[in-house]
Amino acid sequence: MSRRKQPSHSRPSGPPQRGSRPAKYGRNHGGSKGTRPGDDSYLYGFHAVLAALHNPARAAERLCLTRNAEAELTRQGINPATAFDLRPEIMDNDDVAALLPAGAVHQGLALRTSPLPERDVTEACEGATRVVVLDQVTDPHNFGAILRSAAVFGATALVTTDRNSPPFGGALAKAASGGLEQVRIARVTNLVRAIDELKELGFEVIGLDGDGEASLPDLNLSPRVALVLGAEGTGLRRLTREHCDLLARLPAAGPMKSLNVSNAAAVALYELFRRTA
Repeated sequence: MSRRKQPSHSRPSGPPQRGSRPAKYGRNHGGSKGTRPGDDSYLYGFHAVLAALHNPARAAERLCLTRNAEAELTRQGINPATAFDLRPEIMDNDDVAALLPAGAVHQGLALRTSPLPERDVTEACEGATRVVVLDQVTDPHNFGAILRSAAVFGATALVTTDRNSPPFGGALAKAASGGLEQVRIARVTNLVRAIDELKELGFEVIGLDGDGEASLPDLNLSPRVALVLGAEGTGLRRLTREHCDLLARLPAAGPMKSLNVSNAAAVALYELFRRTA
């Protein structure tokens, strides 16, 4: 099948230099890009908190847990008093809840930590063969669920827009169930430019679209694939669509032809994973 013709644009000569720069951090690590609101809010829930505590790129600042959560960690073979770089604060359930948004299902744990390192596209995609690209996915639960699927199915990098994407706070981390700590993320100001960078890094860029010209399972894809998904309802923006190498759809058997963006991501990522499993 023929690939989508790309608009002409200049590219730098020679292969891009990869892996030569250290990851950049927010204010807690002296980086130059700073932080965004919500980046260093409390994380909560067992999977999100434990994954952040074990992430060497994070600096834990405050760990709050209930007696029940302490007992559960002990049952799992973790001594909260000695296992981490800070001593936990034991609190009542209501006191933990008071630190968090109303209705947060915290499971007795809350963690305040430094923000994740900020990476550019090259840094995030170092060593990756599968990349997820999100075109203005704003819902933290959808975003988090996509990160979880990416972590499960071996997509080790994600590229998203700097604007119109959710903060990497508690709700997103809870939905990601640890995936926020496992998938390297690049936030970019210009998604089209980032897509061109992915092509320069050797990725074939596939936009997932209900009106795509081919079914994703039927495609003969390159070893390195970037999967692009659009916002719930509106889908991919025009310029994003035009810069993809190909638009593909998921096969559907019934009268309904579309999925929630996080479900579509899970199905598509599994399809890419099974080809290399």
